[in-house]
Amino acid sequence: MERLDETDEQILAELAEHARATYAEIGQRVSLSAPAVKRRVDRMIADGVIRGFTTVVDPNALGWRTEAYVQVFCHGTIAPAELRAAWVGIPEVVSAATVTGTADAILHVLARDMRHLEEALERIRASADIERSESIVVLSRLIERARP
Repeated sequence: MERLDETDEQILAELAEHARATYAEIGQRVSLSAPAVKRRVDRMIADGVIRGFTTVVDPNALGWRTEAYVQVFCHGTIAPAELRAAWVGIPEVVSAATVTGTADAILHVLARDMRHLEEALERIRASADIERSESIVVLSRLIERARP
C-alpha cells in the first residue's frame, strides 16, 4: 500500500463529508481534475484504504431511539471470531469490539424502547457463553463525528 499524501487525505475527507459529490466537485475542492480524483479514488479502493461505500440510516427514522453500550463478560476465553459470529445476526447490535479491562467485549446497541432493548439483551446473552453483562443507557449524545 502506498503512503497517502495530503491530496489523498483531502479527497478522503471530502468523501467522508460529501459522499455523493461528483469527482468534478471533489476535484474543485482539492485542485485536481475529475479524472485525477477518480484515479486516486480507484487506487485507494485497490489498496484497501477505502474498504467500501455504505448508506448511513438515521436510527430515529426506524424508531430506534433507545441506545445503550453493553459490556459483556464471558465464561473463560472465547475467540473474537466466535463472538462476532454470535452477534452479527442480531440487528440491534450496531457495533461490537473486544476490549481491554475486565469486560471481554463492548457492544453498541440500538432499540425502539426499553422493552425492545431488554429483548435484544436476552438474545445477546443467550448467543454465546456469557457470564454476565452490564448495560449503560445513553441519555443524550454530546459529540458525534464521522470516522476518518
